Amino acid sequence: MARNVTIPARQRKLVSALMLAGSLLGLLAVNGAASANQLADIKARGEMVCGTLSTTEPLGFTDAKTRKIVGFDVDVCQGLADQLGVKMVQKNLSVEARIPELQIGRVDILSAAMGYTKEREKQIDFSSSHFQVPLKVLVPVAAGYKTLADLDGKRVGMTSGSTSEYWLRKSFPAIGVVTYHDSPSGFLALEQRKISGQAFAQTSGMRYLQAGKGKYAFIDQAISWEPNALGIRKNEPEFLAAVNSALEKMEQDGQLDAIWNKWLGADTVYKIKREHKLEPIEQVRNSVQ
Repeated sequence: MARNVTIPARQRKLVSALMLAGSLLGLLAVNGAASANQLADIKARGEMVCGTLSTTEPLGFTDAKTRKIVGFDVDVCQGLADQLGVKMVQKNLSVEARIPELQIGRVDILSAAMGYTKEREKQIDFSSSHFQVPLKVLVPVAAGYKTLADLDGKRVGMTSGSTSEYWLRKSFPAIGVVTYHDSPSGFLALEQRKISGQAFAQTSGMRYLQAGKGKYAFIDQAISWEPNALGIRKNEPEFLAAVNSALEKMEQDGQLDAIWNKWLGADTVYKIKREHKLEPIEQVRNSVQ
């Protein structure tokens, strides 16, 4: 017959502490193994979760017919997944959520109009830069603005957390900055004359230039040139190397050019020439002030 054994309180506390410590160590070991090599983890899962924007045409936006997210950034991520031999899983992100979602592991990689800045590089790693675009300000034609100096003392809108915000604050402090959740909100403010201009990468802004039907124009002077790259969590050298290798293959076989031409080239409403080819991030880093 089993006997009830009374364990002294001090011993019970010691046993509980040891059990808790063992559980924590086991959890840390499991998490450490899962995150020790992201490339191996992605291949084991057979899928790569790619964070893209969903309101920025033609980079990442909702197709009116299929209701799926499509665009340049989506196709680039699909090409990467194909190179790695895994399924691409697309996840919608807002501009301000991109880096946090990557850091906490909800996405494996960012293909989301990720302009390189030295401040961002303190938080995440960047792949080679696969394209560059000028950052410009869209203004009403009737206002007669010709240079950025014409906007001194005036309010210019942009998406919160964008490189347009970073460079406008850094290089043109006399221009007032007004941030919005996304580009459509900023454009509505421009139409309502709440702001004097809207800043974004030219690739994103072409949509609104077309929508304005001649009422708006870009100021020729660029705020800056934005090198775009893919975002990867810190301390994942094997995954970063694999991504750069895949991008190199996509450049060599013409796939990056084909994706660019599909969404931004001469046969689209954007008609933008891809002047900058794949460029190592080290080279980009040296060119950014």
